[in-house]
Amino acid sequence: MNLPRPEKIFYKIGEVAELAGVEQHVLRYWEDEFDVLKPSKNRSGQRLYQKKDVDTVLEIRRLLYVELFTIAGAKKKLKETKKSHPQLEFGFDREKFVQVMKKTKHELKAVLKMLK
Repeated sequence: MNLPRPEKIFYKIGEVAELAGVEQHVLRYWEDEFDVLKPSKNRSGQRLYQKKDVDTVLEIRRLLYVELFTIAGAKKKLKETKKSHPQLEFGFDREKFVQVMKKTKHELKAVLKMLK
């Protein structure tokens, strides 16, 4: 399970199964059970897992095999985790933004004045 993960864009189901230490049919079952696990498929129908999918598989495996959650319990835990972590968090300071914009505007006016 603790195999070093090669940095790739896509992983095939066999690679993910080996990384997670489970059989391929287990991954296909988890795809049916867990809404958060939806790998894309290529033209021939082969599953292509992205890094986020591999991370999800490893999290599901941990919940089921290490923490001994049931499928229903693991689903609930994944939903709670997803809700507690926002996708993106911007450190946006409106006051600082307004100050920078005023300073930029003032400097641009000065440049225009010099060009005239």
